[in-house]
Amino acid sequence: MTLRVEHDIFVVRQRGREVAALLGIEHQDQIRIATALSEMGRHLLATGGGADVVFLAHPAAVEQPALHIELTSVRPVDGGVLAPQQAAVGRLVDMLDVTESDRATVVRMSRRIPSSVAPLTWQGLEEVRAQLAESEPSTALDELALQNEQLIAALDEVRSQRDELARLNEELQETNRGVMALYGQLSEELEETNRGVVALYAELDEKSAQLRAASESKSRFLANVSHELRAPVTAIIGLARLLADSASDPLTDEQSRQVGLIRSSAGDLLALVNQLLDLAKAESGRIEPNWVEVDLRVLFGQLRGTLRAVASRPEVDLVVEDPPQPALIRSDEVLLSQILRNLLHNGLKFTEQGEVRMRAEQVGDRWLITVTDTGVGIPAELHERVFEEFYQAPGPRRTVGTGLGLPYARRLATLLGGTLELTSEPGRGSTLSVHLPRGGA
Repeated sequence: MTLRVEHDIFVVRQRGREVAALLGIEHQDQIRIATALSEMGRHLLATGGGADVVFLAHPAAVEQPALHIELTSVRPVDGGVLAPQQAAVGRLVDMLDVTESDRATVVRMSRRIPSSVAPLTWQGLEEVRAQLAESEPSTALDELALQNEQLIAALDEVRSQRDELARLNEELQETNRGVMALYGQLSEELEETNRGVVALYAELDEKSAQLRAASESKSRFLANVSHELRAPVTAIIGLARLLADSASDPLTDEQSRQVGLIRSSAGDLLALVNQLLDLAKAESGRIEPNWVEVDLRVLFGQLRGTLRAVASRPEVDLVVEDPPQPALIRSDEVLLSQILRNLLHNGLKFTEQGEVRMRAEQVGDRWLITVTDTGVGIPAELHERVFEEFYQAPGPRRTVGTGLGLPYARRLATLLGGTLELTSEPGRGSTLSVHLPRGGA
């Protein structure tokens, strides 16, 4: 169709809207296409003497189908003249392109057809062409009235959107006020919590310092008292030995019995003093392991021979199994021997009949040494308490002891890079397990 006079601008606008409607383009996009056509048509009429307008739609389009419109001016138009309109019209359509030549200026624009519309066919396009041929162009007055209606509707929509935007802004401001109030409240609570945490840390530091001081004082007290007691206790043992010596003046039977009690009590007290000294050394960190290669088979043989004399009950068997070869571990032989001797002595002390068995096996890169007895057993709730200093688990009979053997053994095991754990049930005996790294700590 041609655009030569001002009335044709209204016709082109009407045709563009009708074509868009027949192709299924949405109502708002129809108005945008009509507005774009009227704007470009008006400027081409004023600067290019008019234009020929062609509407194109292809049913075999590979991409999303679109309505394409070409306006070819009667004579060339300077591109600078159309630049302001090109920017404004470009916002109304999906694509806008202006091509200049010596003969004419071609303006191409397009708008996508919604994917919800049925696919275009040649038959459908023929029906569109037939409907356009049957429709009569409206007068300029009718088109102007329709344009005013569309403008009023657009203004109403803009006003509605503006009111909705104002409402949303008010809600957003209210939300922001709530968020700021919540942020302030959370900030105050967080600051209060931080003050509480800082105060708690300060209190913990103070308590830790007091605990360290108490522990150091206890260690010094144990070391000093033990050291001061060791000399007189040793002297008492020596004097008792002299009194009982056959070279000394003979004693009556009652005197011999009393001297024997003195000597036995002094020996128990000396053992306690020695344990206190060892525990004080372990707590103060003054024990430095002497790392060497230890043959467990040799160590087990020494313990077997030493403790067989201690096993005073004939109804209790001491069984020390030889570890599998190679039985080498990097450790401190003296400290390891003290650990195992304490465990074996503990088992013999609390077992009235059955056996006390020690065995060792390699588990990965660690040695597992277990001492199992058939004694009275220990309830589960007391498993950790037996590793507390001076604590002795209750049993059917009172057993002589200091309650320092297991705590000292666990400290030495930790010093050697291992652990000491207890597994026990009342009436089923106990198992003490020492886990030690094969290559040392």
